[in-house]
Amino acid sequence: MSSKRADYINWDEYFMGVAHLSGMRSKDPNTQVGACIVSQNNKILSMGYNGFPAGCSDDEFPWGRDGDELETKYPFVTHGELNAILNYRGGSLEGTKLYVSLFPCNECAKAIIQAGIREVVYDSDKYKGTPSDVASKKMFEAAGVKYMKYQRTGKKLEIEV
Repeated sequence: MSSKRADYINWDEYFMGVAHLSGMRSKDPNTQVGACIVSQNNKILSMGYNGFPAGCSDDEFPWGRDGDELETKYPFVTHGELNAILNYRGGSLEGTKLYVSLFPCNECAKAIIQAGIREVVYDSDKYKGTPSDVASKKMFEAAGVKYMKYQRTGKKLEIEV
């Protein structure tokens, strides 16, 4: 009788990997954020990445970060977390977990709370301490949404496509 393999990835590695892979779909030249929503029994329910809303051309809307606000990406881009929530067509997200490559901004935090997501696992917190970050954490704590930093394992995953 043979034994099962020992080098398989765990659930957190799997779902954070899916979030990062989703982020690779983003056309944003600066920040690629991916998100993956998971059920209580470890089933992927939805994924999303940051980009323009459907019907808004990636070639006609701006990707810049500086200048007049309407000449930047900020008023137009939908974040990965919100896209994952909006992409879900299966009913309620109550009690689910969100894996995301970048800690959610305050606007996404509102959507996460309202959708009923109960836990957020994030990889990067590069905006830690900013007003948006502080507001997100304050709302998560008030609403009882747990958030935790993903603990990298150092495994390298390679996919040939």
